[in-house]
Amino acid sequence: MEYTFLQQYWWAIISLLGALLVFLMFVQGGQSLIGYVSKNDTERTMIVNVLGRKWELTFTTLVTFGGAFFASFPLFYSTSFGGAYYVWMAILLVFVIQAVAYEYRSKAGNFLGRKTYDAFLMINGLAAPFLIGAAVGTFFTGANFTVDFARIGNYAAGENIISQWESPWRGLEALTDARNWALGFALIFLTRTLGALYIINSVDDDAVVERCRRVIWLAAPAFVVLLLIFLFTAVFGIFTSPIFLAMLLVGVLLVVWGLFITLFKGNKRGIWSVGAGTVVAVFTLLLYVGYTGSYYPSLVDSASSLTIYNSSSSEYTLTAMSYVSLGIPFVVAYIWWAWWVMNRKKMTKEEVENDGEHLY
Repeated sequence: MEYTFLQQYWWAIISLLGALLVFLMFVQGGQSLIGYVSKNDTERTMIVNVLGRKWELTFTTLVTFGGAFFASFPLFYSTSFGGAYYVWMAILLVFVIQAVAYEYRSKAGNFLGRKTYDAFLMINGLAAPFLIGAAVGTFFTGANFTVDFARIGNYAAGENIISQWESPWRGLEALTDARNWALGFALIFLTRTLGALYIINSVDDDAVVERCRRVIWLAAPAFVVLLLIFLFTAVFGIFTSPIFLAMLLVGVLLVVWGLFITLFKGNKRGIWSVGAGTVVAVFTLLLYVGYTGSYYPSLVDSASSLTIYNSSSSEYTLTAMSYVSLGIPFVVAYIWWAWWVMNRKKMTKEEVENDGEHLY
């Protein structure tokens, strides 16, 4: 395997993990809907528990995404995670409070009360997709850093600082770019749409399902408008690339079909078509930015911009990791089996009322 192929191969894996992460953030979207689609404590507990069955998958995928990025493209990791740490610490914080909420929401002696933990879930549901969307937006819009590539491999005293962050805001300056706001809010509305679709597929309650459909009527159009704004202002080049444009259109058509059968045919399995379309579309966007130029542009010095070729690990490391990656299909198969086992039976009010010891 040639070095160039390995770099492209690992960017494809990173892109796929990122796409899967966005899909799995239906958990965050569902959490942001708890106060709207539930009208009493029983309904609220139903929704929390269908989402609680999957929240660890989202968090694990996020950690895997970060770990794979670190191993395959360490210069990005050291530049962004070491420079824009206010943003990444904020993302970590909102995921920590999510974990705390699911762990203690229904525990005996919970002195904070369920409402506090429900508020934690709401914060995570809105802040996590917005912050991740704004952070990923910088892959296209750029960030304030410089890199001295001549120092790579030079471990002499005082010569081991390769990248420098050029803003005291440490990543928060990304919020001064309206395009990052557009992607952040687009991700909020996308995850709300996915969350509503997942609840429809997982909860056996007509009233809750109908409220979720009303959410989709509002959230899906808002997502489309905001995504188009981002694409036309930050990723316009994709429209001139036949291969990537075709892949993007496939993803869009899958999303449209899933929404159509949910809203007009009464089908409750639209999550699968919309989810698949989401994965294809996000995978395409990330693949495009890595394969066609710099995936992390520097706003300070264009020569410092990171590409998959100047920021990757060594050929030896990527080769060794590639052999390990052959086990990924087995992991995916296990996750799919576990998902199927947990979702064989839809959540009902009776289950919530009779199984208090095993509830989130």
